[in-house]
Amino acid sequence: MNQRIREKLKNGETTFGLWVTLESPSITEIAVELDLDWICIDLEHGYLNYQQVAGHLQAANGSNLSVFVRVPTHALESVKRVLDLGAHGIVLPLVRSAEEITKIQQYAYYPPKGQRGLGGERNVKWGLGLEEYTSNANEDIMIIPVIETKDAAEAIDDILALEGIETILFGPGDLSSSYGYLGQWEGPGMAELILEMKEKASKLGIGSAVLARNTEDAKLRRKQGFAMVGLGSDAGMVVRHVGQLLSDLEINEIDHRWF
Repeated sequence: MNQRIREKLKNGETTFGLWVTLESPSITEIAVELDLDWICIDLEHGYLNYQQVAGHLQAANGSNLSVFVRVPTHALESVKRVLDLGAHGIVLPLVRSAEEITKIQQYAYYPPKGQRGLGGERNVKWGLGLEEYTSNANEDIMIIPVIETKDAAEAIDDILALEGIETILFGPGDLSSSYGYLGQWEGPGMAELILEMKEKASKLGIGSAVLARNTEDAKLRRKQGFAMVGLGSDAGMVVRHVGQLLSDLEINEIDHRWF
């Protein structure tokens, strides 16, 4: 679990992934065939459910692909259910403090480190791999907080000081909104703030992740030293590429700056 992505992060390599918002497991199969490093299945926004998450995890079975799930809430149920399905890690949206992250970590780790309960679900091969999974789960699972609020940005030093934080993810659009720049991907000063926080993380050996809006942005993020770069969302990339095709054919102009 997460072996390849951790090796790359340790070596200072940029890893590339895909944001999954659509239900078809074929998307994850394609990600595997493209040899991407990771995907993040989004349960915070959109319409995906836990059964569809299981389908994506099954499609990644036996591959080197790390499968993360952005949970819809900070509740115990959200965290334990995606981990019991076999998610390799969780992405925590809208965190505002180190204390909030610590509480969620308790839900994700087995005793004595945390409070996670035992189950006989897919993660433990329906009980057949219970000992194997539980012996390494606390170390294998990655917990990635999203820095997308002004509160989190102001608490960044405390967040980076937490045990178990290997990577943080920046949400430029929501971070901009929380500073009063609603609808802007990186409002005034936001690009500089994100890079400042990224450098703080880097000095502590913590990687940073971000979703790129297009190819040039992905190249820029790699040049800036981001450890994890999302190439886009599945639906967003369809909009981006079909929109560009329509534009090139002079049929329609599509505003795809956010994709």
